[in-house]
Amino acid sequence: MSERVTECATEPVTEPGTEPMLKVIGVSKEFGGLRALRDVSFEVMPGETLALIGPNGAGKSTLFNILTGFHRPTSGRVLFSGKDLTEMRTFEISRAGVGRTFQKIRLFKGLTVLENVRLAVRVPVGGADVLFRTARFRSAEERAVAEARGLLELVGLSERAEDKASSLPYGQQRLLEIARALAGRPRLLLLDEPGAGMNSEELASLHRLLSRIRAEFRLTMVLVEHNVDFVLGLSDRIVVLDHGEVIAVGTPAEVVNNPAVIAAYLGRPRQ
Repeated sequence: MSERVTECATEPVTEPGTEPMLKVIGVSKEFGGLRALRDVSFEVMPGETLALIGPNGAGKSTLFNILTGFHRPTSGRVLFSGKDLTEMRTFEISRAGVGRTFQKIRLFKGLTVLENVRLAVRVPVGGADVLFRTARFRSAEERAVAEARGLLELVGLSERAEDKASSLPYGQQRLLEIARALAGRPRLLLLDEPGAGMNSEELASLHRLLSRIRAEFRLTMVLVEHNVDFVLGLSDRIVVLDHGEVIAVGTPAEVVNNPAVIAAYLGRPRQ
């Protein structure tokens, strides 16, 4: 394993006796005759980083799409801070405090890097303020742009702010998605394969960035990721899916030595 990537996960900020931030309760999803998820249940505590792993087709991205309102579950419920998200629309879930990135990057590639993040910053002004470009609107817009620039600096993209998003290399487009997700000020951040396509140096940098984001923003994170070494260094607990079912939940050490996980996904115990 790479020492830089697999250093110990950041200490979670969960306080004793704290209620779960996210509860996934008996979630199943069928597409026609295909069952993508079957009775999936787990909880995520405030301040925790939880990883979802499993083979291709295990149902990980389908679950993310349910958590963020892109799909409705066939059965089951999703609770976020006690609020039922199951029937809510995507923008309502975002406003409730859930942000995400995507497995397939979704940027406004014809806009600048700064504009991509700025669009995600919420500006608390009314329609009349926007229409007439009032002093209130201009002040709020200046704050929003400053916030967007700060997020770009956080992810290392401040020098590319005025460049088109399409001009960024793949790894930097991933970072831009993270900055845009943070612009919505989420309390729960869902990361769908954030390290996909990155080399070892980029992964190490991403590991440091996510650890910093977690600490500075006091975020709870759930990530889908195929790079097991990356997952082991970042997560507090791991949920393993196979054929749409949960086959293991536990700490990284418990999961990587679980016989069912080894048979379904890892192929051999990891040291």
